[in-house]
Amino acid sequence: MIDFQALLPEHLYPPELRNLLHWYAAEFKDPMMMDPPVWFKSFIFCEALVQLPFFPVAAYAFLKGGCKWIRTPAIVYSVHVATTLVPILSHVLFHNFPLVPHPGPQTLKERLTLVSIYAPYLIIPVMILLTMLFSSTYNSTSPKGNTSSKSKKQR
Repeated sequence: MIDFQALLPEHLYPPELRNLLHWYAAEFKDPMMMDPPVWFKSFIFCEALVQLPFFPVAAYAFLKGGCKWIRTPAIVYSVHVATTLVPILSHVLFHNFPLVPHPGPQTLKERLTLVSIYAPYLIIPVMILLTMLFSSTYNSTSPKGNTSSKSKKQR
C-alpha cells in the first residue's frame, strides 16, 4: 500500500498511510516515493501487475510445500524483481539528488541507509531464484542414471 502511493492519487489513501509515506520519505531521504520518476512509476506498475498477484499463489505453494509448479512463476518473479533493483540501487548510489522539494540522500551514509531499505527486494528474490534453480524439491529434472518415462515406453 505504501508503494502504490507513487502511482495513485493521494486522496485514495487514508491520512495515516499518507503520513507514513511522508515520514518514510523524510526519514530515509527517499524522494522517489514523493516525486517518482516515470521509470520508477513503471516499476511500481509492474509490482501491482506481476508481483502482487504472485504473493498469495507463492504463499500457498511454499506453505503447502513440494509444489513443483511454482518453479517457473517463482523464477519469473525473482528475475523480474532483481532486475528492477539494478536501476533503483544505481540511482540511489550515483544520482545527484536535489535538496528541494524532496531531499534525497547526500552523504554516503544516507545513500547506504536507503540502499539497505531496498536491498531485501534484491536479496530475497535472488534467494528464491537460487532455491528454484538448485533445490531438488523444485527442480524437476531427473538425476543422471534414471530413465524417463518416455524412454521406458520406447523399449
